[in-house]
Amino acid sequence: MNTFAPDATREVNFDGLVGPTHNYSGLAHGNIASASHRGLVSNPREAALQGLAKMKALHDAGFAQGVLPPQPRPAIDMLARLGFTGSPSQMLAAAQAADPAIVRAISSAAAMWTANAATITPSFDAPDGRVHFTAANLQSSFHRAIEAPTTAAALAAIFADNSHFAHHPALPATPAFADEGAANHSRLCTTYDAPGVHLFVYGRDGLDRGETTQPGAKRFTARQTWEASQAVARQHGLGAGQCVFARQSAEAIDAGVFHNDVIAVGNGPVLLYHETAFADEAGVLAELREKMGRLGATLCPVRVSRQAVSLADAVATYLFNSQLLTRADGAMVVIVPAECQRNRAVAAELDRIVADEANPIAEYRAYDVKQSMDNGGGPACLRLRVVLSAAERAAMAPAVMLDATRHTQLTEWVERHYRDRLAPDDLADPALLDENRTALDELTSLLGLGPIYAFQRA
Repeated sequence: MNTFAPDATREVNFDGLVGPTHNYSGLAHGNIASASHRGLVSNPREAALQGLAKMKALHDAGFAQGVLPPQPRPAIDMLARLGFTGSPSQMLAAAQAADPAIVRAISSAAAMWTANAATITPSFDAPDGRVHFTAANLQSSFHRAIEAPTTAAALAAIFADNSHFAHHPALPATPAFADEGAANHSRLCTTYDAPGVHLFVYGRDGLDRGETTQPGAKRFTARQTWEASQAVARQHGLGAGQCVFARQSAEAIDAGVFHNDVIAVGNGPVLLYHETAFADEAGVLAELREKMGRLGATLCPVRVSRQAVSLADAVATYLFNSQLLTRADGAMVVIVPAECQRNRAVAAELDRIVADEANPIAEYRAYDVKQSMDNGGGPACLRLRVVLSAAERAAMAPAVMLDATRHTQLTEWVERHYRDRLAPDDLADPALLDENRTALDELTSLLGLGPIYAFQRA
């Protein structure tokens, strides 16, 4: 096991618990894995247990591991806003009769991919010395745009001490300020408690300035906007010298790279990326080197060429949608989905990276998160990274941190409340709504969060 000093600044990975309505409705435009499994029968219980197994393995390896709760689904409050009336079960039945697509959307368990939950700035970079949070508006798709209020409530409950934590409103939910959270953000630094440079990656401009811009993606719509990335940086008080704003390549977006964390991952001074990740690869690296150099840090780029791993294989295996973690000895480990081991080219490239002494990546470990992968999310999608000092960890809600006891409790909770089979048509079952509310009511007590859900306060 890795052993960190108890007073050390740590990166805590907060994984999203897979929700009881985990299903394959194929709602995410541009997410090839999600679309290819549309309509299949899912196993929510297995999905949640797979996620918990990964969390437990990382905890056992010495990494700090937290848990974020699922969102209440189906989202009955949204049905009321859409004009449906009556009891929750009556509204659900009416919505299913009027348009089953609405029921599928309000039942999505996509909030399990907490890389999209928010963007975080550690206290070491913020001018007021607090950790800053902005919940993502996720306005690119209806089924995710309804997450922001509950995400903000959960984060506010976990990080409640305003002497240590600052919470900002989600950006306006318009196409101009489309914000997809930390899936398009990386912080590069020497050590977690040293000043860092924030890499914000965007896919398009949101406002028409009458200027000629680069050709955009033609197959899929880019999600994150430049304006959203700029706005989050301003909310958090980040200066120009602390930020690099990089445009995704249109080629990558059209290949299914809907978020930058499908094609690049950063940790400490390391940026592990595919050569097609950015529209201007050389320019991005030069700016990162220059701004990190001002802070006394040296960028360590680890480039994967298309000759070594094709763009299609990178997307299919989610090689870059991996967790890049720093061990107690300073070396790094890459947590990859099991699909990477089954692809000869990807496995060979991982072996090359680990063997290369020019970078600190010393090992890789593969985990089975197939239920999540089939729905379009790998290990990195399932976690929100929050850098916290010892004092900040002491100030947060303690019961959300995973240990052996909490893992056992959560496993038993899943086994009590989750179904082992769920087809898209099952989402209209009123019994499922009751089951989920009972489960989440119990969970918030288990995690010590109080009534963070609207149905608990009604």
